[in-house]
Amino acid sequence: MDRTNWTAIEFILRGLSEYPKAEKLLFVMCLMMYLVILLGNSTLIILTLLDPRLHTPMYFFLGNLSFLDICYTSSFIPSMLIHFLSQEKTISFTGCVVQMSVSYTTGSTECVLLAVMAYDRYVAICNPLRYPIIMSKALCIQMAALCWGLGFRNSLTETILAIRLPFCGKNVINHFVCEILAFVKQACADISLNEIAIMLGNVIFLFSPLLLICISYIFILSTVLRISSAEGRKKAFSTCSAHLTVVTLFYGTILFMYMKPKSKDSAFDKLIALFYGVVTPMLNPIIYSLRNTEVLGALKKLMSRHWIWRKG
Repeated sequence: MDRTNWTAIEFILRGLSEYPKAEKLLFVMCLMMYLVILLGNSTLIILTLLDPRLHTPMYFFLGNLSFLDICYTSSFIPSMLIHFLSQEKTISFTGCVVQMSVSYTTGSTECVLLAVMAYDRYVAICNPLRYPIIMSKALCIQMAALCWGLGFRNSLTETILAIRLPFCGKNVINHFVCEILAFVKQACADISLNEIAIMLGNVIFLFSPLLLICISYIFILSTVLRISSAEGRKKAFSTCSAHLTVVTLFYGTILFMYMKPKSKDSAFDKLIALFYGVVTPMLNPIIYSLRNTEVLGALKKLMSRHWIWRKG
C-alpha cells in the first residue's frame, strides 16, 4: 500500500453503539475512573520523588508502574470518552496506529516490570543483608530501562508488520479502542505472519514474566516459612502483599479473557476488556497505598506541608 494513502483511511470503532444509553453511563464511569487514575498515580509518582523514605528500589519501580498506567490509559481513554458521546466514532489511520502502539508498548513493558518487581521482593526477603548491594541504584535504572526497551521493541515490531498491510474495506473495529489483532484483521491480505508474531509476543511478554514471578514467589514462600517467629513471617508477607495483589489482578483478568469460552454476547467481551484497561490501573495506586504505612506517612507529610504553605 502506498503510504500517501494512509491519510485517506479511517477506522470505525463500533464500541457499544447499539446501546446508546449504556454508552452514556460508561462515559460517566470511565471519566470518574480516569480522574482517579491520574490523581492516584500522579500522587504516587510525586511521593516517590519527594520523600527520602521512599527512595528505595521498590518505590522506584512503583513510580515506573504508575507512569506506565498513566501513559497506557491516556493513549485511549480520552478518545474513547469522545466516542461515547458522539455519533461519529471514526479514528484516522495515524491515530489508530499511535493508540495501538502506545498501549502495546506500555502493556508489554508492564509485564516485564512486574517480573522485575517480583525479583526485587525476592532479593529483599531471601538476601536481606545483601539487598542494598545487589539492588543498587545503577542496576535499578538499568532494569527499568530494559523493561521500557523490550516493551518498545515488541510494539515497534508488531506495529511495522501491521502498517505494511493494505486496507481496502469499511474498516469497522468491533471494540472501544484500536486493538492490534482487531486492526490487522481489517486488512485485505494474508495476515498469518502478523498472527504468528502477535502470538509469539504474547507468549514472551505474558507467560515468560509470569513464570519468573512464580519462581520468585516459590523462593520467597520457602524463605518465609523458615522464619521462626509469627511476627517475622507476617512482616515478610506484608512486603509482598501489594505486589502479589497487583499481579493477581493483572494476570487474572488477562487469563480470564484468553481462556474463557467465546461469548455469543460480544458486548460482555468488550466490557471485560474495558475492565482490564481501566479498572486495573485505577486500583494499582489504591492497593499500594492501602495499609502501607510508608506511603500513607509520606502522603500525610506532603499534605501537612501544603497546609502550612497555604496558611503561610
